[in-house]
Amino acid sequence: MQSLFIKDKKFYTTVAGIAVPIALQGLITSGVNMTDNIMISEVGETQLSAVSLANQFISIFHIFCMGIGMGASVLVARYYGMKDKDSLKKTVSIMLRLCLAMATLFCVVTVLMPGQIMKIYTVEDNIIQYGMEYLNYSVVTYFLLGLSLTCTIVLRNVGQMRLPLYTSIGAFFVNIGANYIFIFGKLGAPRMEVAGAAVGTLIARIFEFSIICGYLFFKDKEIGFRLKDILKPVGNLWREYIRISIPVLVSDGILALGNNSVAMVIGRLGKNFVAANAVTTVTQQLSSVMIQGFSQAGAIVTGYTLGEGDREKAHRQGYAFLGLGILFGAVAAGIIMIISGPMITAYNLSPETQVIAKELMLSISVIVLFQATNSIMTKGVLRGGGDTKILMLADNIFLWVASIPLGILAGLVFHLPAFWIYFALKIDQVLKAFWCVIRLRSGKWIKKIKAAKELEEQAV
Repeated sequence: MQSLFIKDKKFYTTVAGIAVPIALQGLITSGVNMTDNIMISEVGETQLSAVSLANQFISIFHIFCMGIGMGASVLVARYYGMKDKDSLKKTVSIMLRLCLAMATLFCVVTVLMPGQIMKIYTVEDNIIQYGMEYLNYSVVTYFLLGLSLTCTIVLRNVGQMRLPLYTSIGAFFVNIGANYIFIFGKLGAPRMEVAGAAVGTLIARIFEFSIICGYLFFKDKEIGFRLKDILKPVGNLWREYIRISIPVLVSDGILALGNNSVAMVIGRLGKNFVAANAVTTVTQQLSSVMIQGFSQAGAIVTGYTLGEGDREKAHRQGYAFLGLGILFGAVAAGIIMIISGPMITAYNLSPETQVIAKELMLSISVIVLFQATNSIMTKGVLRGGGDTKILMLADNIFLWVASIPLGILAGLVFHLPAFWIYFALKIDQVLKAFWCVIRLRSGKWIKKIKAAKELEEQAV
């Protein structure tokens, strides 16, 4: 086994330059979610539970868009390393078409079936009604969120890290201000409570979309993509996009469905458990933002290195990312243990809910040790190497064969303590951590990716 540390200062500087802005942006996003939940918890636990469960459905769309964007990023990073601008533009065009189609689908489903959506997660009528209200105000956000998210991922892959970060900082303050005004009815606005939280998020999404997409479509020169290029003929690149990127979409889509299956189990464990999970979910996001930053840095750096044609260097860097995963997993676990108490007391929770939240925090601190390693490897290095089909299979097997069945047994059959219910629901994170090390050592994760010009020549 190769060393988990490499003597290459430039490598670590490059990785940090990519990962830190992404992590800071994730931290701000998590801060927005936490602020939303704290404000809603002041209205009531029922309202907090409703917003949390409604956002579970929106998170399916979020993860699908992450899949679309991260799938495209595998190609974008590789083509950027090749300095192939034509293939870059075509990849972005395909990505945006898929994003718009996905947003349209979720928009229609939300408009037609808000009640049925909420009934997936809970049987409590009050929570369903509040959740429907939140969803009805969230319809337009699918297009805004989808386009700004996927365009952000593309911009990061061509070295544009600061703009998305600064935009998120602005959106954070916009969201807090709008929430304060519309949730509680300040500055002459009506008191909208749950609907006010949705309106606040919508306003922040408009702000985010305007800056991110405005920059990519009208100002960016690294890719040179413009609005008219959405309809650009992409030729045989569709085939390469499907081969490399669609497995990422499927894998992340299955992850979204799996996470919602987890939410369905949690939703049936009672209002207190749902509220406690809403608190711990935000804490987990806050503690793991650096891991997410290094995951995306792993995919980008691996794509650059392989785009330059250096397989051996990419393999050495893969082990260095593995070392970073172990390190940041330990750091994240420590952060959760330190902040769990203050985070729980920041919310207006009943004593019963606080007890459950403390158990969940402890379980999360154990899981994140393994989650950091497998996330940086599977969502970073292995994905950047083009190993998307095998990753899709691995996500399927570990989630549906282990996590969901064990979670159902622990929560709904054996009624185990909250610690063990959550651990069972997340057991796939532990299993994947060991599997990805085996896959890294094999070297089979490094795949060849063809450019648009090469595909056209083959077709002739």
